[in-house]
Amino acid sequence: MTTPTIDTTHVPPRFRALMLALARGGATLAGVIRRGDDSLSSEVGINNDGDGQKRLDIQADALFRDALRDTGLRWFASEEQAAPLPMQPDGTLALAIDPLDGSSNIDTNVSIGTIFAVYPAEDQAEASFLRPARDLIVGGYIIYGPRCCLVVSFGDGTQIYTLNPDTDSFDLTNPRVVMPDCFFEFAINASNYRYWPRPIRAYIDDCLAGIDGPRERNFNMRWIASLVAEAHRILMRGGIFLYPSDARKGYEKGRLRMLYECAPIAFVIEQAGGRASDGALPILDGAITDLHGRTPMVFGSAEKVDRVAAYHDLPDAEVSALFGHRGLFRA
Repeated sequence: MTTPTIDTTHVPPRFRALMLALARGGATLAGVIRRGDDSLSSEVGINNDGDGQKRLDIQADALFRDALRDTGLRWFASEEQAAPLPMQPDGTLALAIDPLDGSSNIDTNVSIGTIFAVYPAEDQAEASFLRPARDLIVGGYIIYGPRCCLVVSFGDGTQIYTLNPDTDSFDLTNPRVVMPDCFFEFAINASNYRYWPRPIRAYIDDCLAGIDGPRERNFNMRWIASLVAEAHRILMRGGIFLYPSDARKGYEKGRLRMLYECAPIAFVIEQAGGRASDGALPILDGAITDLHGRTPMVFGSAEKVDRVAAYHDLPDAEVSALFGHRGLFRA
């Protein structure tokens, strides 16, 4: 069996060891998922945030932690760990990772993924991660779907690598992704409509009004409940994803984690020409204040994310699903 690898031609030299390790970890995890062991979806515990852990969550965390040893990392922070773990004392990089995003979908064979973010390492672990989000220097994800792809940005565009099953190599298949700016599709969990802030409800109401409403377009709705799968679809064909804050207890700041979910996805999306916000302000203009802190998130085609922000800018009295008929947001 060959050792998994990645084409490093377009990878900056300082990140090549790191990317080789992520490629090895991703290819190995893809193989584990393909084998379809039913026990991988069994509940084995609760993580630091109170979310249930599957057996594959724990396995993925250990797999990437082992793969990333001796790759220049000083600190390793994971969704599955309460605090960052020390790696190499002389390492210059700090990596935060969601080893297995969307693990609730294992049983149904829906695409799941791994999300990672890299920052310059500081002497203390918390200083390495609790910082302005724009300090991010590498962000990306691996999607385990019909094709296994590694998507990454080093701050100069977004690249896609696709795993070749014959060679176990992630080959560069798109050196600079350009996200389509206009696709009439939105992704949101509509079952929570009654809890959303009024600007989000107004935005979705106007989408649902279709050709007869203020947008004068028919929209389709998608909801996979796997952040990586949603991000990859939108990266490829445009549209918008929304996970707002809502009125339920524990959802006041949404449910997605800023450090190892929202910041790296926002980085990839922005570098492909899209936008990512908390509904009003850019995600990457915010600060990471807690290792497992949450934030609302809206990302996708630039004009759609900007439109959601404009709904938030209106005085509350003007937020209505009908205000578009007065000509404020006609396309």
